[in-house]
Amino acid sequence: MGDPVTEHSARLQQQEREIQSLSAEIEGLKNPQNLGPSPRLDELREENAKLKYRLNVLKRSLQEDSPPCSKTMTNINQRLQEVFGEAIRASFPELADPPLAVAPNQQAKFGDYQCNSAMAMAQLLKAKGVKVNPREIAEKIVQNLPDNDLVHKTEIAGPGFINVHLKKSFVSKLLNNLLMNGVQPPPLASRKKVVVDFSSPNIAKEMHVGHLRSTIIGDSMCRLFEFLGYDVLRLNHVGDWGTQFGMLIAHLQDKFPDYLSVSPPISDLQAFYKESKKRFDEDEDFKKRAYRCVVRLQSKEPDFIKAWNMICDVSRREFQKVYDCLDVKLMERGESYYQDLMTRVVKEFEERGLVELDEGRKIVFATGQSLPLTVVKSDGGYTYDTSDLAALRQRLFEEKADIVIYVTDSGQGPHFQVVFAAAQMIGWYDPRVTRVEHAGFGVVLGEDKKKFKTRSGDTVRLMDLLEEGLKRSMDKLKEKERDKVLTPEELIKAQRAVAFGCIKYADLSHNRINDYVFSFDKMLDDRGNTAAYLLYAFTRIRSIARLASLDESALKTAAKTTEILLDHEKEWKLGRCILRFPEILQKILDDLLLHTLCDYLYELATTFTEFYDSCYCVEKDRQTGEVKKINMWRMLLCEATASIMAKGFDILGINPVQRM
Repeated sequence: MGDPVTEHSARLQQQEREIQSLSAEIEGLKNPQNLGPSPRLDELREENAKLKYRLNVLKRSLQEDSPPCSKTMTNINQRLQEVFGEAIRASFPELADPPLAVAPNQQAKFGDYQCNSAMAMAQLLKAKGVKVNPREIAEKIVQNLPDNDLVHKTEIAGPGFINVHLKKSFVSKLLNNLLMNGVQPPPLASRKKVVVDFSSPNIAKEMHVGHLRSTIIGDSMCRLFEFLGYDVLRLNHVGDWGTQFGMLIAHLQDKFPDYLSVSPPISDLQAFYKESKKRFDEDEDFKKRAYRCVVRLQSKEPDFIKAWNMICDVSRREFQKVYDCLDVKLMERGESYYQDLMTRVVKEFEERGLVELDEGRKIVFATGQSLPLTVVKSDGGYTYDTSDLAALRQRLFEEKADIVIYVTDSGQGPHFQVVFAAAQMIGWYDPRVTRVEHAGFGVVLGEDKKKFKTRSGDTVRLMDLLEEGLKRSMDKLKEKERDKVLTPEELIKAQRAVAFGCIKYADLSHNRINDYVFSFDKMLDDRGNTAAYLLYAFTRIRSIARLASLDESALKTAAKTTEILLDHEKEWKLGRCILRFPEILQKILDDLLLHTLCDYLYELATTFTEFYDSCYCVEKDRQTGEVKKINMWRMLLCEATASIMAKGFDILGINPVQRM
């Protein structure tokens, strides 16, 4: 026997289709005499009403039989959309795809959420020749709201806004669920494969501040997808192939002639690169030899592959220092990986008749793009266009990616636009099915609002920047006399948490599309929307449980038996703020703008401060300082806040410490 709810729903939908058909037939009759009642229509409507009643009974029964909450966090906005979507479809079945707009209410006095669909629906109905006041539409929607466990009451305001007040019992249950099960992601419809291409420095060159943005933003995106349950491949598309390796190998042969038997002591690869570049530009014989080295490398001669690997290994060690500081994990898959695939890609475009010749070059014009891709140079070599096409093809067909994201500076946006258009033109993917996106970002500026450089005008080395951050964070901690309270080990942990946390947060808290000003003074300020403020706030929240001598297991036990009261307005505000976390993550999933999470964490921390200043969690004797009373439901609100903040930090790649 099938599921009774599914069976009744199917019958209900079938009957509603029949009612619509018969209603349309009656409306279509031109002769007013023919507009008499239809026995079949009346019969169907009566049975339909009975089915709706039975369906609601079954749904209520299922809600009562099943546990009040699942282990995963509930996206309240999504639940409300389901409830209002059902009401809208029941109210206006003639609208094929009615607008559905539900959002948190900006002013608490008007309720918790607001449904703003009525105005847009009035416009749609007007286009069909039906004039209806938006308030009437809102009233009809409210009348058709199905039975549910989350809406306490609704109010219609203004031209047709529906203000929604949530049930306190519903919010309280969700908070208990969060405390018992931890911060669990909402259920995933299907586990998609995600490829994120980020960081991507060039071999033999220093990582600079531009790589910092790509590394931080890309890592945070990966952490978000991983938390939500996706299968994530973190790729480092390093620049490890090309003509520059000819000059590097030729210089290596001259400077360390015994490199094949004795590992060359290259400590400063940047200086080594500059020396070889100078010779390449000034010495014609060296330049010719460098070109011959490239040919032999591309022919994969063992000695040249070994020299190439040595140079790459020196760079990898330097890159890893940065990744270790920032706690970033990546799989290296550089341009060299795609060399053999490039030939196949060019052949595929040629076989489809999509390649044109232009002064010896082979070019591809993608549909709707004014600039072509150069897939083969006039000397027969491949280009970045070719390697990016080959990389995208490999990710789509071999990795079977459902989502591919490129995290590079916005200047590369036009290039990726053409690459994606070419891939769609040849039929590699359908953008309605597969998401391929360039997540661009602005440049890092100095405090003078110009491109961030050293005083001498050089690009800022990333390791120098991170080391400066460590020095400044230690100065800040000592200024607050934390060195007198913390053990040496705790002080080092706090130093690293503040330094790297502040650098990451300063980047992620800005809209990635915009340029941002790099300022150690601002990022280490413990006032305002900074990591320093949030880390101190988090430490303070965690210390409240220690003050009450409550450990994790005691709080978990309390969550099972204690109802979280939300009678005080600040308790209610904090409870609702905590539960918006899944909505925030969904928004970031849609637009890949991580500053939304930073704004939310700052709002949560300030909302908690309001709550803590107004509601006693632990009551102490004023004379002795002895704990007299613990308000357990408020302690649970403290714990829920800390749990969400900890998960938010984790997604941002920030490592909070228990003591600071």
